[in-house]
Amino acid sequence: MRGVRLPRLPRTTRGRRRAVQALMLGAVLALAPATWMRVTTEDRLRTTADVPAQDVAVVFGAGLWKGRPTPYLAHRLDTAAELYRDGKVKVLLVTGDNSRTEYDEPSAMRTYLAKRGVPDDKVVSDYAGFDTWDSCVRAKKIFGVDRAVLVTQDFHIKRAVALCGAAGVESYGVGVGEPKDATWYYGTTRELAAAGKAALDAALRPDPRFLGEREDGVTKALAAPPRTNG
Repeated sequence: MRGVRLPRLPRTTRGRRRAVQALMLGAVLALAPATWMRVTTEDRLRTTADVPAQDVAVVFGAGLWKGRPTPYLAHRLDTAAELYRDGKVKVLLVTGDNSRTEYDEPSAMRTYLAKRGVPDDKVVSDYAGFDTWDSCVRAKKIFGVDRAVLVTQDFHIKRAVALCGAAGVESYGVGVGEPKDATWYYGTTRELAAAGKAALDAALRPDPRFLGEREDGVTKALAAPPRTNG
């Protein structure tokens, strides 16, 4: 059985120089999306204690398990509830996937928040937040959100802030820290690949998979008098 033949290095100095230049260019292009996200978000990342007050917090979906929020999603919702209780935000826009009847992230998120003292009329559901770009565009175009606090995991927060900025939503990001377990490493690794798509979305600005008509849920929630559950 013959072994795998490795590509030969160029024999001439000029050829080797061009090969090195090509490798360097490839590395620069690969790192460009991550660099863009870091540069555009470095002054926009905050904690629950120091984030500037905004009317709206956008909470991104992160999956369900047997109809209930996964631990990562639960941690996002816990953080959003804390922001609401501390008066940092007035309304929570929960955005997630409801592309099929048996899978409804926003409703599960709303139920979870209600159990943690967030009034139902202060939670607005976006049922077509199929990915980060869709959620950001819909927050702006469908729900009329111009400024917001974004809540997601720490490895995802830069992409969320960068994409919402590209979609026209001026935002601060609160990244939820997690133990560095297998799930955290998977999410961090996934972000490296997602950075390229994010850069393309920001540059090309495609319409979401589902846009629909303008909704006044956020406006009504902001106008409703503040109260507590129960």
